[in-house]
Amino acid sequence: MGNSELIKIAQNVFQEEIQALQEISSRINEAFVEAVNAIYNSKGKLVIVGVGKSAHIANKIVATLNSTGTPSQFLHATEAIHGDLGLVQPEDIVLCISKSGNTPEITYLAPILKQYSSVLIALTSNLKSELAKASDIVLDINIDKEACPVNLAPTTSTTSQLVMGDAIAVTLMKMRMFTQDDFAKYHPGGALGKRLLWTVENIVDSERKPFVSPNSSITDVINSLTSGRHGITVVMDDNKIVGVITDGDLRRMLLNNDNFQHLLAKDIASMNPKTINKSEKAREALTILRQNSIGQLVVVDENNNYYGILDIHSILNEGIE
Repeated sequence: MGNSELIKIAQNVFQEEIQALQEISSRINEAFVEAVNAIYNSKGKLVIVGVGKSAHIANKIVATLNSTGTPSQFLHATEAIHGDLGLVQPEDIVLCISKSGNTPEITYLAPILKQYSSVLIALTSNLKSELAKASDIVLDINIDKEACPVNLAPTTSTTSQLVMGDAIAVTLMKMRMFTQDDFAKYHPGGALGKRLLWTVENIVDSERKPFVSPNSSITDVINSLTSGRHGITVVMDDNKIVGVITDGDLRRMLLNNDNFQHLLAKDIASMNPKTINKSEKAREALTILRQNSIGQLVVVDENNNYYGILDIHSILNEGIE
């Protein structure tokens, strides 16, 4: 089988599944509105039930909902029959996912789920199935065929289940006015958690605060730059930040002066430097650094006192982009 034929097969899968999704999208109606309103107004959790490949999809939808503000839990249909039904409480809503809606586990379980929960929602391709008949709300994800060449392996059907789950999650996010800060609460770990939650204070070493006075000698400036390790030192006058001197300022001074013994820190400093409060988000600091094409920011505390130096590489090294 040639390369071009393999590429064509892959492209056809995409085209078939996209077409099926477009057809399902055109059929979204008041049942969807009723379903998301029921979940939004629920005093309990959302329990998502599935078996087989639908169970894998259900697990992913649960993860998406939990991370976006809708408490959810997965319940395997087989395990439900053998004791796990206890997790379904009267105030809960159940979303049951099944392509056929007629598998033995689902057929047996559907009326029980309806009895035990406040609302039973079906996500199915078969509107005449036993699941659909038992449910209070039915979300139609009917497809003509699977992308599988023998029309057997769950492909288009599971994609449609997943996308409908995304549609539910995103709609609920909008209804809850879910913000980036809300998202951060549920993602404290890894690079994503750092990007959303970490402040300047989490990165800056407050013990390393190089500084000189306006009347410090160039030798003192060089020593301060060396000790700071960020290529910058702050010029302080009466405990107030008045300027900064960078490695670049020092190099320019050396290029323009054969003799620098008479020069002082104030002669080569850049006055009124950009500062940032230690409580600001690290990602905001990165934006400021990039917009101004600079490598460091002077960090201050709530009283505008010198707190430390924030270097762009310190942010990037934490995986914050």
